[in-house]
Amino acid sequence: MTIDEREITRGVLAIINGIGYLCKTMAKSDKQWTLKPAADEEKSARLAAELGIDRVLAELLVQRGVETFDEARCFFRPSLDQLHDPFLMKDMDKAVERLHKAITGREHILVYGDYDVDGTTAVAQLYSFVKQFTPKVDFYIPDRYDEGYGLSYKALDWASDNGVNLVVTLDCGIKAIEKVEYARTKNIDVIICDHHLPENELPGAVAILDPKREDCNYPFDDLCGCGVGFKLAQGYVEKYNLDPTILEPLLDLQVVSIASDLVSMTGENRILAHFGLKRLNENPRKGLLAMINLAQLEPGHISIDDIVFKIGPRINAAGRMESGRLAVELLTATDDRTAFRIGEQINDNNNERKSIDREITQEALLMVQNGTALESENVTIVYNPTWNKGVVGIVASRLVEAYYKPTVVLTKSNGFVTGSARSVQGFDLYSSIESCADLLENFGGHVYAAGLTMKEENLEEFCRRMNKFVAGNITREELTPVVEIDARLNFSQITPKFTRILKQFQPFGPGNSNPVFLTEDVYDAGNGRKVGAGGVHLKLDLMQESQPYRQIAAIGFNMAQFYDHIKAGNPIDICYSIVENFYRGSSTVQLRLKDIRERDELI
Repeated sequence: MTIDEREITRGVLAIINGIGYLCKTMAKSDKQWTLKPAADEEKSARLAAELGIDRVLAELLVQRGVETFDEARCFFRPSLDQLHDPFLMKDMDKAVERLHKAITGREHILVYGDYDVDGTTAVAQLYSFVKQFTPKVDFYIPDRYDEGYGLSYKALDWASDNGVNLVVTLDCGIKAIEKVEYARTKNIDVIICDHHLPENELPGAVAILDPKREDCNYPFDDLCGCGVGFKLAQGYVEKYNLDPTILEPLLDLQVVSIASDLVSMTGENRILAHFGLKRLNENPRKGLLAMINLAQLEPGHISIDDIVFKIGPRINAAGRMESGRLAVELLTATDDRTAFRIGEQINDNNNERKSIDREITQEALLMVQNGTALESENVTIVYNPTWNKGVVGIVASRLVEAYYKPTVVLTKSNGFVTGSARSVQGFDLYSSIESCADLLENFGGHVYAAGLTMKEENLEEFCRRMNKFVAGNITREELTPVVEIDARLNFSQITPKFTRILKQFQPFGPGNSNPVFLTEDVYDAGNGRKVGAGGVHLKLDLMQESQPYRQIAAIGFNMAQFYDHIKAGNPIDICYSIVENFYRGSSTVQLRLKDIRERDELI
């Protein structure tokens, strides 16, 4: 799953407004606020005293499993030395030895990967690494429309015609049993580097690196595809006593992939992302610097959010609208002119992608509204054979945001119905699709995101079964959007020291999210206004009743429905994250609102 899907919160309500349908925008909050269980008081008090920090910050650490001074030191001061031994991963010895044989024997190597951010960054990473040791290396990204996801026969034919001896797959391959066998008939060896769930039977590759293998005891199983590729490079460096600093230029790709692929921001991912952000801000590769400039970001102040909402979607747009190969060419560019030229082309792809996904989203929302969706009772399923295959995953995410149900968006490609599915928090979407496996030509993905292909004659039965499965397995709680609150906070606690230490909790992501705080009885100082296209957002200067002289800036995306209530001077309760707003050389603290409740609502 890629980061384009996380653009759902920016502008989706404006799209809905544009077609005359106001979904979930009543002045009352429709979200359930849940306060996380309190951290152990004794542990929190001890940690607060040992570290000399606010009790709330200590509670946040304990919630994250950080309970001692030494654990806090590792959390706040990650080190590359904390990365696991790559040879703990099953087949790493075989993979490293086969790669070394190919390099020293001057065999032709092909680095192959998926067309999304994780795949293209992984290919750019390993291609760059291997190219240091041999010129006989190429890369291949399949065409989304012609070849589809995963290792393709067309690619293997190209490899055979061009004398390739070894194919290394990244972010794909774990289910490519027939294709790996096809490669063997052409005297091509395959090393698989993947992070998706394998089936019971594994391909007959010379090595399979996948921490999710049942027979793999690697200590961290949530690496992205780019992360698995990094472990291969790390293993190669260790095995052959190379200078470990040659791995450092790969770290900026690591953080882009980790943030974009929504893997957990814990364990090795957090370490790699920490140093990846440092690299991205201090010495990014030329292609990423071009993306930073084209996205009008502040060099040196790039955050995970910037990757999520600005950099990742642009890289992804190449594979959605034109060719994922463009993304690898960008990420491996060695001069500024080439990087900027390709960057501009990809930026144009992204603008086109945004225009198309807005149009398709409007059409899909209207289908649900006017009753022409294939299903809308327990699951949302919409189908239009003319829709662009490259954006259906984004549209599915937007429909989840609008209706908060598991969603499948389908189109037609190469004679088959194909599409993407997205889920709601807590519901295993993959299992629901797996229950329809006999109707599908192929499928794959994760708990919350999946892709699928079927014959058109199976579509009606697929919809019936999906609706029935979801109805029988989803709970009322899973159908209610939830704001999980980490702690209550008074504005008086938001001091420079508090925000400085909170910043060190970064990088944020799944498993280490930016904490959400609850503050009650606040009101606007009088400068509140609607902002953004169509005035759908709120910009406020908030004060707490108990702290009448302290104002804190806040932004509420898609919350303009609360404007009249707030403008009248009425008090509200808010839940929010604290972010650093950097603009034109100046850094200020801002509250990013998650939800608002009028004071007459029950909490």
